Amino acid sequence: MRADRLITDCRLATMVEGGEPYGAIEDGAILIEDGRIAWVGARADLPAHEAVETERLDGRWVTPGLIDCHTHLVFGGDRSGEFEQRLNGATYEEIARAGGGIVSTMAATRAATEDALYASALGRLAGLTATGVTTVEIKSGYGLDRETELKMLRVARRIGREAGVRVRTSYLGLHAVPPEWKADRGGYVDLAVDGILPAAHADGLVDAVDAYCEPIAFSTEEVGRLFDRARALGLPVKLHADQLSDGGGAALAGRYGALSADHVEHTSEAGVRAMAEAGVVAVLLPGAYLMLRETTPPPIDLFRRHGVAMAVATDCNPGTSPVASMTAAISLACVQFRLTPEEALAGATRRAAKALGLGGEIGTLEAGKAADLAAWDIERPAELAYWLGKPLLARTWIAGRATGSPR
Repeated sequence: MRADRLITDCRLATMVEGGEPYGAIEDGAILIEDGRIAWVGARADLPAHEAVETERLDGRWVTPGLIDCHTHLVFGGDRSGEFEQRLNGATYEEIARAGGGIVSTMAATRAATEDALYASALGRLAGLTATGVTTVEIKSGYGLDRETELKMLRVARRIGREAGVRVRTSYLGLHAVPPEWKADRGGYVDLAVDGILPAAHADGLVDAVDAYCEPIAFSTEEVGRLFDRARALGLPVKLHADQLSDGGGAALAGRYGALSADHVEHTSEAGVRAMAEAGVVAVLLPGAYLMLRETTPPPIDLFRRHGVAMAVATDCNPGTSPVASMTAAISLACVQFRLTPEEALAGATRRAAKALGLGGEIGTLEAGKAADLAAWDIERPAELAYWLGKPLLARTWIAGRATGSPR
């Protein structure tokens, strides 16, 4: 067997389901050819091979590269002032109804140039990549007009080309009603559905379509119109669902066979069943739960009972989850939602891949998949959930290519 690279002297958390916890192999090796895993297994079983390069990892653990499957990484300004308001007693809904929240970020994002948005996003991306992220989903939704929504999506594509990570984009036109459309809500929905989405799709800027389904945002009927258009364009959908109330978002996601329903703190058992029947992933966002000081956690036991896959993401955004660390999200998911460390790591690898429609490409260490890897200075995989703030990453590889400097 010919290989571009042999990675050896390492312990593997393959995250393949079934078998050993974490899919662990204590003394493992990986052969990489043309950016893909050609072989992975116990070093004692390593087949005859000819490798161009050999990397010895001194016993470090290797996992699949982490996947942040829900972010709002591209935006202008920040909302630290609103953070202070919330600490002084204002609620998220009160701030939003007073013209803050998403709308305040909209104004800053509209005013920013593409270069400025790119530069600011790179600063946040650095926190994610320093914690093992090799794939990131990036949403629009802070433009809320044709020009700025397309601008955000172009910046997201540029990050994927130039910043050394895999990027999946989501069009989030139904995020909030912009001020200029307050008197004609239906007109804005028409624009988002029939104007902006087809333009973004025609420009090759969209991998999936998202919406915010809540009483302070958009109804299931309005979101259904957007999803119908996405379906006609051949695009998968996902949904911000049941974050502040049980508005039927999870059931809607199930009805449309969505990739994921995200937040889902208030999802009912009927909604969980709908997700299970359609194979919809529940994306848990503990950063937003923490920052909003929520008290109703997602129905974790119901997700387990009905076999709903649970992913974990940062929800990195300026208002409700200024979290730029994937390992912090993993830790918070364990502490706040009582995921086990293995469940949380699966949520940041194979289940996050499923939430992006990439389960056949990334998320586990298996032959044939992309060689997106992370090596860690840890003694056991549970440390990725245990430490909060300690640097653990040794290095990453994307498509077999090492990124950054080894530690």
